[in-house]
Amino acid sequence: MENVVDNIEKLYTKAEKYSKTSIELIKLNAIDKTSDIISSLAVVITISLIVAMFTLFVNIGISLLIGKMLNDYYLGFFIVSGFYVFFGIVIYCFRTTFIKIPIDNLIVSKLLKDKEYPKKDSDI
Repeated sequence: MENVVDNIEKLYTKAEKYSKTSIELIKLNAIDKTSDIISSLAVVITISLIVAMFTLFVNIGISLLIGKMLNDYYLGFFIVSGFYVFFGIVIYCFRTTFIKIPIDNLIVSKLLKDKEYPKKDSDI
């Protein structure tokens, strides 16, 4: 009888250690996934800001060039602004295709990174 009690105590101790280890592993995996997503977003935001600054100065230059050709600088800015209004409308119309789906796919692929699924008999 004492042997059974000892075995149950050992089993309980091992189960407790296993559950604590599993919880710690889940926490560490969540931290890894979160940090991976945040670092990816930080890179995208940084590159976007650099491209935005470049685009801003190029657009000012193009606006001034067009304005000089038309002998009224404000017309160059209106033409470039009109281009961006048109571009914004196109992006708005296709926002799901161009923005939402790629970002969703990026986040899902980051979350499912390093996951291995068991193969079915039909996959072998």
